[in-house]
Amino acid sequence: MYIIFEGIDTCGKSTQIGLLSKRLKDVIVTKEPGGTDFGKKVREILLSNSLSSKRAELLLFLADRAEHYERVIKPNRDKIILSDRGFLSGIGYALANSDFSFKYLIELNRFSLEDNFPDLIVFFKIDIKTLKLRTDSKELDSIEQRGLNYLLRVQDKMMNILKKLDIPYITIDASKDIESIYQEISSLIESLI
Repeated sequence: MYIIFEGIDTCGKSTQIGLLSKRLKDVIVTKEPGGTDFGKKVREILLSNSLSSKRAELLLFLADRAEHYERVIKPNRDKIILSDRGFLSGIGYALANSDFSFKYLIELNRFSLEDNFPDLIVFFKIDIKTLKLRTDSKELDSIEQRGLNYLLRVQDKMMNILKKLDIPYITIDASKDIESIYQEISSLIESLI
């Protein structure tokens, strides 16, 4: 079962994946970008804010997604795969960054994923108050430095994408405490496996 955990920066995805990976058996934990050696290099480039072309940024994400699918997802489809981000983030950030066509982005991601979208998306929705509190207490990377309004615009894009796709998803209130969120997600996943 291929499950992606989605949401904007600081919403709690990584925390929950860490907790679930200790509870579930035979689980693969990965992330995009950065789940492969190539992905680590892509992540470094993307977070360095060295690209001026939004198309170059998009193509790097897509190249990472294709490599990640080939090396991590495809050979482990018989296991539980928990991925910190995936195609939804890729499309959400691309739509917030430029006037790319939604249909075009879906086709590019289908190509990168060999037409194999995840079995479930766990989407973390965060409010402005919680987002501000969390971003104020950390050093921001180049994407987070684009500002809270930018991040919330990305979140809105992701929510709209979820409504358009035929992929099962759940929405998590990211302002809840860690334990409540953990219980909600773990109960759902255990009911599916």
